[in-house]
Amino acid sequence: MMNRWSDEDARAYRQRYADWGEDVALRVYTTRLLGSDPALVLHGGGNTSVKTALADELGRPVEVLCVKGSGWDMGDIEPPGLPAVQLGPLRELRALSTLSDEAMVNSARRCLLDANSPNPSVETLLHAFLPHKFVDHTHADAVLALADQADAETACRDLYGDRFALVPYIMPGFALAKKAAEVFEANPQAEGLILLQHGVFSFGETAKSAYDRMIDAVAMADRALRAKARGFVWLEDAKPTPKPLERADCLAIVRGCLGALEQGPGRVVLEWRRSDQIDAFLARPDLADLAARGTVTPDHVIRTKQKPLIAINPALDGPDAFRRQIETAAAAYVEEYRAYFQRQTSAKNADKTMVQPAPTVVLVPGLGLIAAGKNAKAANIVADIYERTIDVILKAEAIGRYSPLPEDDLFDMEYWSLEQAKLGKKKPAPLAGHVALVTGAGGGIGRAVARELAQAGAALTLTDLREEPLAELAADLRREFKTPVIVEPCDITDEAAAARLVGHTVRAFGGLDLVVSNAGRADTGPIAGANAQLRASLEVNLLAHQYLASAAAELMKRQGLGGCLLFNASKSAFNPGPGFGAYSVAKAALIALMKQYAVEYAAHGVRSMAINADRIRTGLFSQDLLSARAEARGLTPDQYFKANLLGREVTAEDAAQAFYRLYLSEKTTGAVLTVDGGNIAASPR
Repeated sequence: MMNRWSDEDARAYRQRYADWGEDVALRVYTTRLLGSDPALVLHGGGNTSVKTALADELGRPVEVLCVKGSGWDMGDIEPPGLPAVQLGPLRELRALSTLSDEAMVNSARRCLLDANSPNPSVETLLHAFLPHKFVDHTHADAVLALADQADAETACRDLYGDRFALVPYIMPGFALAKKAAEVFEANPQAEGLILLQHGVFSFGETAKSAYDRMIDAVAMADRALRAKARGFVWLEDAKPTPKPLERADCLAIVRGCLGALEQGPGRVVLEWRRSDQIDAFLARPDLADLAARGTVTPDHVIRTKQKPLIAINPALDGPDAFRRQIETAAAAYVEEYRAYFQRQTSAKNADKTMVQPAPTVVLVPGLGLIAAGKNAKAANIVADIYERTIDVILKAEAIGRYSPLPEDDLFDMEYWSLEQAKLGKKKPAPLAGHVALVTGAGGGIGRAVARELAQAGAALTLTDLREEPLAELAADLRREFKTPVIVEPCDITDEAAAARLVGHTVRAFGGLDLVVSNAGRADTGPIAGANAQLRASLEVNLLAHQYLASAAAELMKRQGLGGCLLFNASKSAFNPGPGFGAYSVAKAALIALMKQYAVEYAAHGVRSMAINADRIRTGLFSQDLLSARAEARGLTPDQYFKANLLGREVTAEDAAQAFYRLYLSEKTTGAVLTVDGGNIAASPR
C-alpha cells in the first residue's frame, strides 16, 4: 500500500479550491486519493469529513461538519459533494438513548447550511461524535481480510495493539455512532478504529495525518498478510490478462436464463471477467461453501446479494446441458432467496417488500465471473466488487478462515432503507439492459440510429469500414448519453468478420437483442452487361446482411429472449428506377431475405422487419449522383428531396425513429415501414 500524498498536489488543490477554504480543499484532495484506490474504496463506498467553520447567510461563522454526500464518489468528489452540516446540533443528539433512521436523516438535513445540498452520509453522526478535525473511512481489502476472520478481534489486536481500537459489528446508524465514540474515549491514544466485519476509520488534526494513518493501517495489514500467506498472488500486484472467451454463446445463455426468470430482472447487461486469480478461486473444492458465507463488508450486499449463483463448467456437457443446468440453478437461486426473505421477515416480524430475487453474480468454472446489471455501469460495479471479494476471501483463507457477517445481519443491511436509497429510484431508460448492433454507423442513417438508441439507454456496438468516424461518434454518445459504446471497424462482406462482430458484442455486453443492418452502397448504370456491378451490389446490399443476420439470429435463438433484425431497404425494392438496376435488384432481394427470417425465426421470438426509405441526404448520394437524378426529373436538389406526396424532406433522424418504433412493436414481424414522405408506386402491400 503506497502513500501517494504530494505536497505539490496539496498546494495545487489549495489554489484550485481557494474559494472553499483550505480545509475543504485538502479534504477534497485526500478523499480523492483514497477513493481512487480500489483496494480501499469501490464505487461510492466509504466516506470522509472535516470539521471547519463556514459563514451562514448573515456572514456569521458556524462550526460545521463537511461530510461526503449521498450520490458522490470519493474518487472524483468536488466541494459540493461535501455538504456542510451544523456540528453543534448534531453532537447534542448523542444525549439521546435511541434515534430512528428516519429521525437521524431528518436531523442531518435540518442542520444543512444549504438546503439544496445532497443528503449527508448515513455515517454522519459517527463522524460528528468523534472529536478529530479530519476523519476517513474505507473498506480496505487488507484490513477486511483480518476483520472477517473467525477470531477477528484477536487477529486485529495482535497486529495493531492500541494504535487502532476495535469496534464490534453494529449496523451503521445512531447506535454505531455512539459505540464508536465510546470506544475511542476509552482508547484516546488511538489513531483510528477497526470496525469488525465492516471497515476502518482513521483520524487526525490535519488531512495528511488522517490520510497517513489510513495508509499505515492498511500497509500493516498488507505486510502481515504477505508474511503469513507466502506464495499468494495479490490482486493489486498481479497483471492478469483475460483469457479468450471461446464460448460467447454461454454468456448469452446465462443472460437469457436470467432474463426469463419469473420476477427476474428482464434484459440485463453482463460484464464478463476471467483471470488466473478468478480461475484459482473457481477451481477450489470448497467454492460453494466460501461463496455462500457472505459479503466481505455489509455495504456490498445491495450490489452482489448475499451470495452468487454457481454453475458447472460449460465444457463438460455442451451448450444444451449448460442451458438446462443454468435454468435449474437460477430457478433454485430464486426459490432460495424467497426462502431467505421469508425466514428473515418472519424471524424479525418485519414488513418488507422483497427486492428482485435473481442473482447478480454468476460464477462458472472454466468460463469466469459474470456480473449482471440493468445497464453496463451497474454490471461493471458488481464485477468490480466481486473481483475484490474474491481477493479478500482468498487472503482471509490463506491466513485462517473467512468469516463474514451471518445472513441476519446481511438481511438488515440489504433491506435498510438508507442503503437501498444508494441505488436510486430513477426510472430506467426505455432500452436499459438492451444490446444493439448498428452497421454502417459512420454514415448519416447509421449515426442517427446510434443516437436514437443511445438516448433510449441501449448498449451499443458500432461498425463501419473506417474507425475514425466511429470513434468520434462513440465519444459523442458516451459524453452526451453516458451510454456504453464499443467500436469494431470491419468489412461485413467478410462472413467470418460478421460472425466475430456478434461475438465481440456478446463478450462486451453478454448478449444481443437488436441488429440494425444498415450498411449499403449505391451504383448507377444500365442493368444489361452490369454483371460485375451487380455482383458487387449483391455482396454489400444482400450477402453482407445475410452474414450478419445469420450469426445474430442463431445467437438470439440460443439466448432465448427473442430479438429483432431490422434491415435498411429502399423504395427501389418496389419501385426501381432506370440506371439503378444493380442496387434495386439487391434491395428487392433484401426484402425477401427479411421475410425469410421472419418466417423461420418467429417461433424463437426473433422478429424481422425493414425500413423502406427514400431520398435521404446520406453518403450514398454523391454530389454528382444527386445532381444527375434531380436534373433527370427537372428539379433542383432541394426540390428533389421534397418530391413526395407530403412535400416534406425526410431526414436520417426520421429513419432512425422508424427503426426504433419497429423495435418497440413487439407483436409485429415481416413488416416493411415506408419512410419516404409518400410514394404510392413504392408503397408495399
